[in-house]
Amino acid sequence: MQPIHDVDVLLLLALALSSKRRPAELVEIVAATEIVQGVIPADVRLVEAFSRLARHGLIRAQDGGFTLTAEAQNVLANPSRSADTTKRIAGIKEKLAAYNAQGEHAPIQLTTKEVCVAILAHRASANSAAKNLLAPKPQTSASDKPRPGQRQRKPLPARRRKD
Repeated sequence: MQPIHDVDVLLLLALALSSKRRPAELVEIVAATEIVQGVIPADVRLVEAFSRLARHGLIRAQDGGFTLTAEAQNVLANPSRSADTTKRIAGIKEKLAAYNAQGEHAPIQLTTKEVCVAILAHRASANSAAKNLLAPKPQTSASDKPRPGQRQRKPLPARRRKD
């Protein structure tokens, strides 16, 4: 697959995160890209990445959403979970460089307007009071509360001398 862009790898990681049980909608994919990288790429770049990955047979449209193909799951298989995002992206880029598409695949035609609407819907949902399951949970400091089941013990009595 030539050329390989960072947005392609980001989109594959976002699809892997958002389409575990069912095909992911565009808003869910946008939310997952923000979780993976921290920022949402430009709408034009996302449209190009969808088109490029669909032509190479790595993603497909299914039941009103998008999902990874078996080839894409093989490319994403066994990423180092302890590695940070940049190392994971580099490893997936290497696998994509070695990947050769077999046959012709159905293209995905998205417009920038559809992607813009999904980005705006995601930003609106982030500001609402509703619970977003794709958002990372805030970490509490461990020093605030003692662990459950732990209590202070009484000190041992002083030892008596044996005569």
